[in-house]
Amino acid sequence: MRNPYDVLGVAKTASPKEIKAAFRKLAKQHHPDQNPNDPKAKDRFAALNQAYEILGDEKRRGEFDRGEIDAEGKPRFAGFESAGAGGDPFAGFRRSGQGPGGARFEFRSTGGPGAGAGFGGAGDIFSDLFGSTFSRGEADFGPRGAQSPDMKVNLDISIEEAATGIRKTTLFPDGRKVGVQLPAYVEDGQEIRIKGEGALLPTGGRGDAVVKIRLRRHPRYTLDGRDLRVDLPVSLKDAVLGAKLPVETLGGRVAVTVPPWSSSDRVLRIKGRGLPTKTGDKADLYVHVRVMLPEGGDRELEALMKKRDA
Repeated sequence: MRNPYDVLGVAKTASPKEIKAAFRKLAKQHHPDQNPNDPKAKDRFAALNQAYEILGDEKRRGEFDRGEIDAEGKPRFAGFESAGAGGDPFAGFRRSGQGPGGARFEFRSTGGPGAGAGFGGAGDIFSDLFGSTFSRGEADFGPRGAQSPDMKVNLDISIEEAATGIRKTTLFPDGRKVGVQLPAYVEDGQEIRIKGEGALLPTGGRGDAVVKIRLRRHPRYTLDGRDLRVDLPVSLKDAVLGAKLPVETLGGRVAVTVPPWSSSDRVLRIKGRGLPTKTGDKADLYVHVRVMLPEGGDRELEALMKKRDA
């Protein structure tokens, strides 16, 4: 395993900022997705991860500089040079004991990439570079393999789109446009998992994407569970005498009967014009009457009101 300073191309005196900048540049350059025809890209990418796991952590960098761990992050205590695969059976566990000559030693798990939680590591940088949710505790970036991190994606949809179950093209954080099929029943905050459309993995391929649905505020409708509510402006004349008035619904315009002497906030129900329910039916649309006085006034109406008060 090469010296991590050589892998990242930095001097031993490099600052944490310089180390991070070097890693960002090289990780983007050698990512397998950027080099699909280069079979060695995965190995270079894994080596960069391993080097940064050591130099990106102040504590582990100090251990390497003092010769306490090697370029793979394995301890270099006497008798433990072969720790790991085929070596010390306690590799990967934290142990303390007495070494040759009575010297005390502490053998801790280097676990490679999983060690050093709590610092801004490779996961944070991959999130910046590739828009994924690589983060400590979610993924393993070492050469021994990788788990599949989920890419978190927010998808804002309209009430009309929630009602129709369309396939919506969505811009993912890494710049890809991916089609997301909305189910027949979808609600605010619901998550949809899409296999193989998530973040790039160091070993190649992709993890999963988890799309969180967010219903946008609608200029006309108010959501009430699966029912919808809408205001209907009604003139004073129509409120007094009654009328058939058009109402815009998710399925198109329909006529609704406003009974005579309808006051403001009288509620009229239109069945089956709400959002789909879990049973496959549709909820209802509730129309709220809003009595509106004429803009600019009405002299005849004003005279009538004065006459009634006389």
